[in-house]
Amino acid sequence: MRTLPAIRFADYDPKALSGMTGHVVVLVTPEGVMDQAARSANRLTKGALARLVAAPEFADHKPGKVISLAWPTGMAAEALHVLVLPRRITPIEARQAGAKLIVAAPQKTMTVMAGSIPKAAELAMGMALRSYGFDRHKAAQEPKPAPEIIIAHKAHDEMAAAYAPLAAVAEGVHMTRDLVNEPANVLTTSEFARRIEDMSEIGLEVEILDESQLQELGMGALLCVGQGSDSPSKVAIMNWKGGAKGEAPLALVGKGVVFDTGGISLKPAAGMEDMTMDMGGAGVVVGTMKALALRKASANVVGLVGLVENMPSGNATRPGDVVKSMKGDTVEVINTDAEGRLVLCDVLWYAQERFKPCGVIDLATLTGAVIIGLGHENAGVFSNDDPLCNGFLKAAKASDEGAWRLPLGQGYDDQLKSRIADMKNVGGRPAGSITAAQFLKRFIKDDMPWIHLDIAGVASVTSATSYAPKGATGWGVMALDRLVHDKFEAE
Repeated sequence: MRTLPAIRFADYDPKALSGMTGHVVVLVTPEGVMDQAARSANRLTKGALARLVAAPEFADHKPGKVISLAWPTGMAAEALHVLVLPRRITPIEARQAGAKLIVAAPQKTMTVMAGSIPKAAELAMGMALRSYGFDRHKAAQEPKPAPEIIIAHKAHDEMAAAYAPLAAVAEGVHMTRDLVNEPANVLTTSEFARRIEDMSEIGLEVEILDESQLQELGMGALLCVGQGSDSPSKVAIMNWKGGAKGEAPLALVGKGVVFDTGGISLKPAAGMEDMTMDMGGAGVVVGTMKALALRKASANVVGLVGLVENMPSGNATRPGDVVKSMKGDTVEVINTDAEGRLVLCDVLWYAQERFKPCGVIDLATLTGAVIIGLGHENAGVFSNDDPLCNGFLKAAKASDEGAWRLPLGQGYDDQLKSRIADMKNVGGRPAGSITAAQFLKRFIKDDMPWIHLDIAGVASVTSATSYAPKGATGWGVMALDRLVHDKFEAE
């Protein structure tokens, strides 16, 4: 595991190019136009960059392409990287370009001659996001000094100020990745709760509800999931009060199943090791709350996560059992592997009853069905409120995080009818991700704006993404932070 790289902004001085050590980055437009630093590098390397841009192949390079020259003539640098970048770039193009620089030179000290590009802070954020690795459980290696990244810019103070809140968001993304990547024998429900408690140091008000308190509250649905495990079930609450006093908060609710065997409805052995990521929804909530606290968001937001482990044992919930939710509705448990909705329904009801929020957003690695429908490119989005949903979709697009809205409807809800209880916890194979959302909707009050995000396909992936190596992505932290900024923060 690594923390964010040390990124600092400094004055732009192309005359110092020859003596710069480590890795140096200069900018060239897709049309082959060099900026001041690139022209200096071209002179030092006796026309190497001019020959590069004159080559017919250069026209094929898309924005964000990194072309590397090792041990360039006339320079002290180990490598000179030519970043192909238009003069006018979008924030997403800048982030993606920054990430590609890290891929080209991982864990290297680097000076980026950014000149006067307006999105230098976003470039730095892309570098911060991609500078991630999870190696805390590998054998100890010789410690290496953390590489430094310098962004040389003509308005370096302004860019440094713009980067500060982006760095806070990147910190939240990294924390989410750490949690999702952590093995279940380390990240138990108690250890998860302890890490959340530590976040009180950054200004969050943290409260942990134990099993006895959950029993008093009547959270029979949540408790039935964890009753087969030796790890105690918990609900963790993180409260950020950055908005007006008394203003209703936005509630973020996450599924925190630290390991999911499927319970008595046991999963196949192949691939079960991936179920360490079944707390991905809770991980996103925690990372988002960290980001909001670090950047001191001027909004009231409360994060709640249900922490359980789903294990088979002589005390585990059986298929056919009937449990009673905090709301008072009864649920016939048809499949103990559809446990996430049982965790969420009680936490959703509790969040509404206690905090009277202005809106609720829940996140969960809830169904394999959403992966069949959307693959690993988009999270499934379900909502009863168009303004809130459209705001989130806009925020997700602006954050370069894929999200796609799926329908709700009475026909899907009818699939949950039970002969012996108020509802079943599954609605059969057809539209599995939608019936799961319909189940949760039964625990949303009529006047409550609500979004359900099924992140099963995007929380952890088997190949690298634009901003992350394979494994946990941290999907959702950037989009939720952007939504809070756009819709819930005071002007």
